[in-house]
Amino acid sequence: MNLTWRLAVWVLSLSLLQLGKGEKVQGSSPQEDSVLTEFCKIDEPLCDQEDEMLSFEAVLNIHKQMDDDANGDVDVEESDEFLREDLNYHDPTVKHSTFHGEDKLISVEDLWKAWKNSEVYNWTVEEVVQWLIAYVELPQYEETFRKLHLSGHAMPRLAVTNATMTGTVLKMSDRSHRQKLQLKALDTVLFGPPLLTRHNHLKDFMLVVSIVIGVGGCWFAYIQNRYSKEHMKKMMKDLEGLHRAEQSLHDLQERLQKAQEEHRTVEGEKVHLEKKLQREISLAKQEAQRLRQLREGTENELSRQKYAEEELEQVRMALKNAEKELESHSNWSAPEALQKWLQLTHEVEVQYYNVKKQNAEKQLLVAKEGAEKIKKKRNTLFGTFHVAHSSSLDDVDHKILAAKQALSEVTAALRERLHRWQQIEMLCGFQVVNNPGLHMLITALNIDPSWMGVARPAPTHFIMTDDLDDLDEEIVSPISMQSPSLSGTVRQRMVDSQLALGSQRIPRS
Repeated sequence: MNLTWRLAVWVLSLSLLQLGKGEKVQGSSPQEDSVLTEFCKIDEPLCDQEDEMLSFEAVLNIHKQMDDDANGDVDVEESDEFLREDLNYHDPTVKHSTFHGEDKLISVEDLWKAWKNSEVYNWTVEEVVQWLIAYVELPQYEETFRKLHLSGHAMPRLAVTNATMTGTVLKMSDRSHRQKLQLKALDTVLFGPPLLTRHNHLKDFMLVVSIVIGVGGCWFAYIQNRYSKEHMKKMMKDLEGLHRAEQSLHDLQERLQKAQEEHRTVEGEKVHLEKKLQREISLAKQEAQRLRQLREGTENELSRQKYAEEELEQVRMALKNAEKELESHSNWSAPEALQKWLQLTHEVEVQYYNVKKQNAEKQLLVAKEGAEKIKKKRNTLFGTFHVAHSSSLDDVDHKILAAKQALSEVTAALRERLHRWQQIEMLCGFQVVNNPGLHMLITALNIDPSWMGVARPAPTHFIMTDDLDDLDEEIVSPISMQSPSLSGTVRQRMVDSQLALGSQRIPRS
């Protein structure tokens, strides 16, 4: 097997030598010695190498094809005509610029040096095979190129018309294949490696990098999207908590309204009971007066005794009613000045509470607006990605938590204040929450208004439909369940007068 392979290589080598001789015979009009002389003159170190000599002869033939006037130089017009007619370039501007550069006249020496400086000149057999497959698109001749060990040095010989090279050595029976190979090789010799071949590895690398970046970007977008959804879910929970706090404050206001209605009902019943009690006392007094008159006008001792007993019974009934009324009053009564100072304290505290409530409601409005903006952004094309990479989500979350905390503090402060002032009213026995107002109290207590700051601001529109100020100023006062001091004093005087009257009549009986 090895012997057969060696014989095949030896036969191919002989064929290449015969090909070189055929190329010399087929060459242009100059003789072999003149070509050799010119080659040694241009590139003396390589003039003794047969392969380089054959490549130089091919380059010389290419130059002669382009030099129409045979003056030894290829000018701009000749190269342009060659590109359009022989290579079929309809717009040879880029190729023309690559071929000439800054030199408008290209000699044989210039063309040979340009070929030696070309990247193709140093191509290996493998690179030539890849060029044949990818650029020439003739992969069926790959095995032949490998067996002949055709490297980049042999490219000029493929670029000239040579029936021996293409037909006998390369065994190309199809004329279109020979013409295609010759044109592609000519283009490669004159203008360097094609872009597809030159940047093949770079494109592969860029493709891999693009795929990695794409996959990484998709994964990153997925992670960010999931993080954004989780964060949005947490923010919506906080927003629901904020709504619950707002609803809690609203429920407290409704309870205050209900308490106000109950207070009005109790006030009406209390007035009705007071009037009824006064009528009973008045009737008892009238009946006692009538009985006294009857007793004085009768002569019968037994009748006088009967009338006296009836009068005594009426007095006892009046005493029982008076005792019931006195049981509802405390023996201790606070000074009137203390009531006014407590009322003033309550009004000042209400002012501070209103400021705190306004700040909490402003925070609630800001948090709601931020949440609405986040919802609108999520509905856009890149909204989720934008929200995930911005700090707006964290800011809105922080605002929601702050507003929720502020509303909770306001609600707790309202409950504590109502309970505290109810206890104060019960202990003092007078009303504090229901008062004539801050300005009237300042005037009554003769206080400098500058000590209290600016005038109380006009009520503003809050988020809630009901005004907490009106509610907490009109809440049910424990003292309202009791009889007013003035009416109690009047009733006490009426009872005292009745007792005095009865005490005068009993001895007389």
